[in-house]
Amino acid sequence: MARRSINAARNIIAASVDKVVRLVLPFIVRAVIIQVLGVEFLGLSSLFASILQVLNLAEMGFNSAIVYNMYGPIAKKDTKTICALMNLYKKVYRIIGAIVLVVGLCVMPFLNNLIDGSVPESINLYALYAIYLFNTVSTYFLFAYKSALVTAHQRNDIISNVRAITGFLQYVVQILVILITKNFYIYVVVECFASIMDNVLVAIIAKRKYPEYICAGNVTSEQKKSIRKKVTGLVIHKVCSATRNSLDSIFISAMIGLTTVAIYSNYYTIMAAIVGVMGILTTSMTAGVGDSIVIETEEKNYKDMNKFNFIYMWLAGWLTVCLACLYQPLMQIWMGEEYMFPYGIVVLFCVYFYSLKMGDIRAVYSDAKGLWYENRHRAIIESVMNVILNLVLGHFLGVVGIIVGTLISLLIINFGYGSQILFKHYFKSFKVSEYFLRHGLYAVVTLAVCAITYAVCAAINVDGAQGLIFKGCVCIVVPNMLYILIYRKTKIYKDAAGFLKKIIPHTRKKE
Repeated sequence: MARRSINAARNIIAASVDKVVRLVLPFIVRAVIIQVLGVEFLGLSSLFASILQVLNLAEMGFNSAIVYNMYGPIAKKDTKTICALMNLYKKVYRIIGAIVLVVGLCVMPFLNNLIDGSVPESINLYALYAIYLFNTVSTYFLFAYKSALVTAHQRNDIISNVRAITGFLQYVVQILVILITKNFYIYVVVECFASIMDNVLVAIIAKRKYPEYICAGNVTSEQKKSIRKKVTGLVIHKVCSATRNSLDSIFISAMIGLTTVAIYSNYYTIMAAIVGVMGILTTSMTAGVGDSIVIETEEKNYKDMNKFNFIYMWLAGWLTVCLACLYQPLMQIWMGEEYMFPYGIVVLFCVYFYSLKMGDIRAVYSDAKGLWYENRHRAIIESVMNVILNLVLGHFLGVVGIIVGTLISLLIINFGYGSQILFKHYFKSFKVSEYFLRHGLYAVVTLAVCAITYAVCAAINVDGAQGLIFKGCVCIVVPNMLYILIYRKTKIYKDAAGFLKKIIPHTRKKE
C-alpha cells in the first residue's frame, strides 16, 4: 500500500507541475491570438483540434490495453512477455497512423461544410488542416509506444516532467511567433515540433531506465485474444469520449459560427484545465489500483473506492463552487464582456463539470479491472444519444441545447449505466443503489455549499483583479469550512482523514 501511495504521490507532484504550465500559458496564448489575429483564428484552432481529436486514434485504447497486460509480467519480472507486448504495440501503432492519415485526408473536402460563415482571408483552410493532420499522424511513427512501458511501471512522473519542459518551450515560442511574425502557420508548426520532442525524449529516457526491454518476440494467441477483446471495448469507449468532448465544438461551428466556437472554447478551456488537473489524481491512481485489484480482496477495494470517492468529490465540489463564483469575473478580466456568455450558461458549465467528475473514481476501478469490453454497449448508447440530443436541442436552443444534451447522456448513461456495469462485474457483493445514494448526498451538500458561497461572493462589490482575489479567498475558506462542519462526524470523513495522514509522511520520506 505504501509503495502504491508513494508512486501515486510522486506522479501527482510531477503532473501538477506539468498542469501548471499547461494551465497558465495557454490562457496567455489564447488572449494573444484574439488581440493580435482575431477571434476567428482561435475558433479555427478549436475546430481543427476537435476534428482531429475525433480522428485521433492514438488514445483509441490500445495503449491502455497494453499497459493493463503489462501489470502481471512486470510483477513477475517476465521480460520476454513485456518485450513481445512492446513489439506488438509498435507494429499496431504504425498501422493506426496510416489509417488516421487516410481518414484525415478524406475529411478535407468537407471542411467548408463544418464552418458557418467566413474564414479569415489570410488562411488557406486546407493547408492549415494539413499541418494539424501531420502533427497527429507523426506521433504514431515515432516512439509513442515507449510511454506504455513507463506508465505500467507507475512512473508517469517521467512523462509529466518531459511534457512540462516541452510545453513551456512550445507556449513561449508560440507567443513570440504571434507577436513578432503574426503568422498563424508558424504558430501551428511550433506545436508539431513540440509533439515530436515529447515522443523522442520519453523514448530516450525509457531506453536508459529500462534497457532490458526491447521490441522483440511475439505474444501468445491467448494474449492476442485478450488484447483484441479489450481494445474492442476501448475503441468504442474512446469514440464515445470523443463525441462528448469534441463534437460539441463541431456542432457549434456548423450551426452557429466560429465566433461562438471561440467563446465556447474559452469557457471550455477553463473547465478542461481543471478537469486536467483532477485527471492527475485518477491517472496516478490507476496503476496502483490495478495492482490492488490483483492482490487485495473485493471488500478491501470497495472500501478504498468509497474513501477515494469521498475525497475526490469533496475536491470536485469545491472546484464547482469556485467555477460558479469565479467564472465570470475571470472571463471579464481575461477576454472582456464582449466575449462572455450569460450566467445561465455558466451554471450549465458548472453542472457539466460536476457531472463529469461523478464517475471518475468508478472509472479508475473499471479501467484497472479491464472492463472496457463490458462497457461497449454503454459507450455506444451514450455516443448515439449525445449526437442526437446535440443535433435536436442544438437546433432549437443553440449552445444551451448542446450542453444540456451532453449532460443528459452523461448522467443517465455514463454515470448511471456505467456504475451498474462495475458493480455487476466486480463489486458483486455490494449494492449499486448505496453508491448512487452516496453521490446524491454529495451533490445535495455541494449545491447548498455553492449557494451559500455564491451569496457571500455576491456581497463583495469590488470589480477587476482585486474583486477576483477577494472572491477567490472566499472560495478557498467558506466551502471547505462548510464541508468540514457537515461531514466531520461521519465515518467516511474519519477514514479519509486517516488515509491522508498516513500517505503524507511516506511522501516526505521519499522526497
